Amino acid sequence: MTMLYYKGFKAHHTASVDRPHNIGEGTTIWHYSHVMAGAKIGNCCNIGQNVFVAGGAVIGNNVKIQNNVSVYEGVTIEDDVFLGPSCVLTNITNPRSEINRKSEYKKTLIKKGATVGANATILPGVTIGRYAFIAAGAVVTHNVDDFTLVVGVPARRVSWMTREGDRTDYQPKG
Repeated sequence: MTMLYYKGFKAHHTASVDRPHNIGEGTTIWHYSHVMAGAKIGNCCNIGQNVFVAGGAVIGNNVKIQNNVSVYEGVTIEDDVFLGPSCVLTNITNPRSEINRKSEYKKTLIKKGATVGANATILPGVTIGRYAFIAAGAVVTHNVDDFTLVVGVPARRVSWMTREGDRTDYQPKG
């Protein structure tokens, strides 16, 4: 495994890291990933294999992004977030190949400590609350409150989650 060492972070030799970049100390970028110029990635992040980070995307500190995830312009991910393998983040509601809608990108926010499970889809303009948990395969069409566990298509609340990631029948505070 050949890693390239930059000032403060490292990337696998197959990764593309465009300049100028804003990548924090202790971050690792794995095989075949692409970080575009203008992306912001915090400290101590783990960017898995085949991850795309667009210019204008913002990723906080200690974020874990598993394989095959695209983080598009307009997406902000706060600290300590986990994005499961192949989860989908989108930024346009009604895409058409022949129509340029870059001015219509919606803002998507994933707040501190949230988890998005494998193959879950987050539609554009949604906010995922602090320490919320999106189950694998869920399709999130609306905002999700702090500490909420959502499942299904479309995603619906079935329980609450603690800060530590345990299911609970009571809504946590703080």
